This record gives sequence, structure tokens and C-alpha cells, in this order.
Amino acid sequence: MIDTASFEIRLAQSEADLTASQRLRYRVFVQELGGGGKTVDHAAQIEQDALDPLYDHLLLIDRNLPEGEHVVGAYRLLRSDQAQAAGRFYCDGEYDLDPLKRSGRKLLELGRSCVHPDYRGGAAMLLLWNALADYVLAHEVEILFGVASFHGTDPGALAQPLSWLHHHHLAPENLRPRALPEAFQPMDLVSAQDLDRRAAMAAMPNLIKAYLRLGGFVGEGAYIDAPFNTTDVLLLMDTKAMSDKHRAFYTRRFEGRA
Repeated sequence: MIDTASFEIRLAQSEADLTASQRLRYRVFVQELGGGGKTVDHAAQIEQDALDPLYDHLLLIDRNLPEGEHVVGAYRLLRSDQAQAAGRFYCDGEYDLDPLKRSGRKLLELGRSCVHPDYRGGAAMLLLWNALADYVLAHEVEILFGVASFHGTDPGALAQPLSWLHHHHLAPENLRPRALPEAFQPMDLVSAQDLDRRAAMAAMPNLIKAYLRLGGFVGEGAYIDAPFNTTDVLLLMDTKAMSDKHRAFYTRRFEGRA
């Protein structure tokens, strides 16, 4: 039984916090999901990249755990003003983000979202989302975006969910990023009339479904990330365009609901 009273949620404050979050990412993305590539350090058992020091790292901490293992949930955040200093967003490596950048809106890139398997299905993700909502409001963010991943790189196995996203949730053209050509995967693999909603939703990762419930959209095409063993889609959410229902859902305390 997880003692939620021991939870603390805050931005990373030290090198120890950052390393613990990178260790959690290794646990989830590498050991659990089979990812690999240049960002993986097997000897140190961390997943990291050169952008990590430039990001805010939103962390869920279990104070009952020893330092080094204390981070049990994480989100990596980069605002558009921070990206100017960094020179790029992480998503620039997978999608053409020019439509978002040209919008002149305040952007927030989300990434590396993960929760330790022992903490899933309870309050962990809800706490992270509540804290993320506070961060968005504090910084007056207008558009949230980031890649979300399907496990595996076989588009045929993902035909139903990818096609559902393409036919029902494409972003408005003036804001629609497009996957880069070197790993571009069309998502309209099944015609609209042949879609099976139940099959599509069953194969849809929970994180993507959560964004869709908030009125989220996707970019054009998926990106096949072979080293990480994922098929990525670009999710975005325009907080200004949210319906009143979606905005209330996003900004309230979730009270135990996903």
C-alpha cells in the first residue's frame, strides 16, 4: 500500500533530483519498454540528453524512499522563452514546429512523462497533472505540445488508433506540425468508414486518451523512433480554444479522477 501522505511534488532543485529522474526514465523507457539509442547510459542506468539541464523537471517524490530512488514520477517542461536560449525544442528533432513558432503564442513543450510501475493506477499521475495545471496557469501558457508514444514501430499493428487520431483529432492547419520526412509515417491507414472505435481506444495509450478528453489535437503524421522502439505522435492543446467544459476539467483539482 502506497502512503500518499509521503508524496511531495515540486520542480527539481538539485543534481540529485535530476539524476533520480533520469534513473526513473531508464527504468521505464529502457528496462520496461525496450528503448535504446544515444541517450541511454546502461552503466549508470540513466536516460539523459543534452537538453536536460535547460528544462524544468516536474517531479513526484516519495519521501519514504532513499535519495537516488526518491523520484517516482516525472515530467520534463520547456517554455518558449527557455527554448530561445536553448536554441531548440526536443520535438524539433521529430516534427516541423514552424506553425507553432509562427503563432506567436506562449508555448510549453511536455516530454519524458513517466511514473514508476509501483505507483501507477493511483494518485501519482493525478498529482503530476494538478501541478502541471498550476505551472501552466502561473506562466500563462497558451499552447501545450509534446510527443506521446505508442510502444513498438510496426504501423500495421497501430492502424486503428493512428487512423482514429488522423480522422478525428487533427490540429487546425494553421497550428499543425508535421513529422519530419526521414521517419514520417502516414496515419490514415484505415478509412474513416472502416474505423473501429472500440479497437482504436483499446490500443490508445492512457496519456493520449487523457489529452483527447481535454480537447487535444495531433500533428500530421507519426514519427517512427526506431532507437527508442516507439511510434510517436505530436500532441498539442490550445488552452485558449478549450471549451468551458474542457477548461474546467483541466484547471480544477482532479479529486481522484483521470
